[in-house]
Amino acid sequence: MDYTVIWFILIVVLFTGFFFLEGFDYGVGTLMPFISKRDDERTAIIRTIGPVWDGNEVWMITAGGALFAAFPHVYATMFSAFYLALFLMLVALILRGVAFEFRAHTPCACGRQAWDAAICFGSAVPAFLWGVAVTDLLAGLPIGANMAYQGTFFDLLTPYSVLGGLTFLFVFGYHGAAFLTLRLKDAGLILRVQSLGLRMAACGTFAFVLWAVYTYQATTLFQSPLAAVLLAGAGLFFVMSGLSFSIAKGKASFMLTSLSIVCTTVAVFAGLFPRLMVSSLNPAWSLTIANASSSPYTLSIMTVAALVLVPIVLIYQGWCWYIFRKRVGIGDEEKH
Repeated sequence: MDYTVIWFILIVVLFTGFFFLEGFDYGVGTLMPFISKRDDERTAIIRTIGPVWDGNEVWMITAGGALFAAFPHVYATMFSAFYLALFLMLVALILRGVAFEFRAHTPCACGRQAWDAAICFGSAVPAFLWGVAVTDLLAGLPIGANMAYQGTFFDLLTPYSVLGGLTFLFVFGYHGAAFLTLRLKDAGLILRVQSLGLRMAACGTFAFVLWAVYTYQATTLFQSPLAAVLLAGAGLFFVMSGLSFSIAKGKASFMLTSLSIVCTTVAVFAGLFPRLMVSSLNPAWSLTIANASSSPYTLSIMTVAALVLVPIVLIYQGWCWYIFRKRVGIGDEEKH
């Protein structure tokens, strides 16, 4: 197999892992202020992701690093195209990370409420912007023959991309609700999570169907049989997850919504292959795994490094999840 194909697959794996793991992180942070007004309950909700949220973000950093090393032209064009969007995302993520750390050290209730708002903002904005970015990649961007982005920030915000952003926001919100039902102890809190989660599932289903129809009309994704089957499977899994959630089967609903996110991510890349960025000005100017890759020698060295290091990272993260596998209850932090 060609090295460019290997690294395309590896980038798909990294982004799939990122959306699966960070998806429920974003969902938990987004829903937290709407689930409860009580400080102790909000603390319990935050503690469900406290030990793992920063590890989950490593998948994004690794995916960006792999993209930079394997397909530097794509990295350069993508970051120039999404420069302002990425800046807004970075600000939101910084606020979110700071809020996680400083909330527990703030004595006054009003201060903790401000940090809670920062967590919500820092979770919802990246979720929305990732949906916008993925949708724009499918629809195509004004990329010239010199691989340079020729649009503005507002060219990224179309009705289609905004719909994609809302779809990601609702799906991640529901993903977070399903995760919380597996991690919380208190029955009353879980019931409120289920109530809000059902509403997010309904909104997510409606938005996903509209997004899929729009994708069929506005992109070439469905020209790939694999992408079409995966996207149809993603929709089916999401509906099945919502039905499972409605009868309080938390583990099944979380597994099904995870499958839906995985299938959607793989479908997007399968629909793009062998392209990584589509030019809306001229299809011949699209960035592909052939014209945007590093040299074969560079890719061969990186492949050896990835084969050694990726399993170590996976083992460590699996161990971390095993250590923090127990449910979280209200007031547990005081007992310890």
